[in-house]
Amino acid sequence: MKLDNLNTVFRKVLVQGSLLIIAIALIGSLAGGVAAGMPGVLAAVIGSAMTLVFVSLTALSVWLGGRFGLGAFFGIVMGGWLLKIVLFMVLVRVLLGNVSVHGPTFFFTVVAAILGSLVVDSLAVLKARIPVGEN
Repeated sequence: MKLDNLNTVFRKVLVQGSLLIIAIALIGSLAGGVAAGMPGVLAAVIGSAMTLVFVSLTALSVWLGGRFGLGAFFGIVMGGWLLKIVLFMVLVRVLLGNVSVHGPTFFFTVVAAILGSLVVDSLAVLKARIPVGEN
């Protein structure tokens, strides 16, 4: 039985998550284009890009935190989480008043990408063969 290492799992999460988010961007752009024209396409692309950046930051903070002790791990992960929350609020506030972005398309694209990336993350971790104890 071949065991995975953390780098393999993180690589798998990033690659599969990126492919899923690109697919959601394409589907969202098509649906947004039909529903609202160019503002719908722009909303789907922006929502997908934001999700890709935030999912990558999560994986990066967990990967980086895993290289340190438990206290540093939680500090890095929580710091990354706070950074993402503040960044998300600022970006949404900037986009909220922008008439060239279709709000419903943005919302549904972000929700679909987040839920899809959670599924990818969960499946990658569940299927990983990483030893958790010493023999």
